[in-house]
Amino acid sequence: MQTATLTTEPFTCPSCVVKIEKTLGKMDGVKEVDVMFHSNKVKVSFDETTQNVDALADTVSKLGYPVLRSKVA
Repeated sequence: MQTATLTTEPFTCPSCVVKIEKTLGKMDGVKEVDVMFHSNKVKVSFDETTQNVDALADTVSKLGYPVLRSKVA
């Protein structure tokens, strides 16, 4: 299990949080998603054997929230 923190451009509304959480939550291998509205961060716990940070960041960017930086812990 790995945890990635994605830093995005600023969110514009609380519905952004729901959109990201729902979309990432449906991805294979994703166990937990926590979107921090005020700090523009998305914390994702995932199984590294079925998912990777690049795919997670790409998905968030395609939703309209460009990922500026990603960090895996």
